[in-house]
Amino acid sequence: MNAKAEELARTIIRRADGRSRFIVAVAGPPGSGKSTLADELARLIEAGGERAAVLPMDGFHLDNGLLEEAGLLARKGAPETFDVRGLRDVLSAVRRAEEEVLVPVFDRSRELAIAAARRIGLDDRIIIAEGNYLLLDEAPWSSLAPLFDETVLLSEPIEELERRLIARWQGFGFEPEAIRAKVEGNDLVNVRTVLSKSRRPTLAL
Repeated sequence: MNAKAEELARTIIRRADGRSRFIVAVAGPPGSGKSTLADELARLIEAGGERAAVLPMDGFHLDNGLLEEAGLLARKGAPETFDVRGLRDVLSAVRRAEEEVLVPVFDRSRELAIAAARRIGLDDRIIIAEGNYLLLDEAPWSSLAPLFDETVLLSEPIEELERRLIARWQGFGFEPEAIRAKVEGNDLVNVRTVLSKSRRPTLAL
């Protein structure tokens, strides 16, 4: 992916020319490598002489208490388990580029979002937003579309995504039965949602 990421970074820098703030959405199903690509793009963009920052969608997970109250805890990570309005408000503030913006970051080891854990400064001209549902073509996610200048959508065969997701949960020490429940009952459902309901991206990878 490195050569493709380098080409994509060059394209982003070129298209961001003359813009005070440029936001790229990197979307894709669980296990597709969004976070890895977003971090790599930010690194390459900065190596190209620009300032970049990553804004992760996962920081807008609803708290477990709210999910349990709504009967959605087992579906944590599904589209309806995120604070989309909060994400839209933060993206709008980033778009205005009037002041620094503090954004939440999700701690997967503790399964919770940490408020104001990352700073997007005024000099961070190119912002890489990353998350599963940034290109989802249904409300309320579709309201984010005007906030992105360019979009990227990652995709892998479902079999490969399943392998990665199983390995992810194994890394967190879950037992095989619990892993199977998480992957089949939630993760792969979300995979199919992203692959079938996302808008066509503006940039090819």
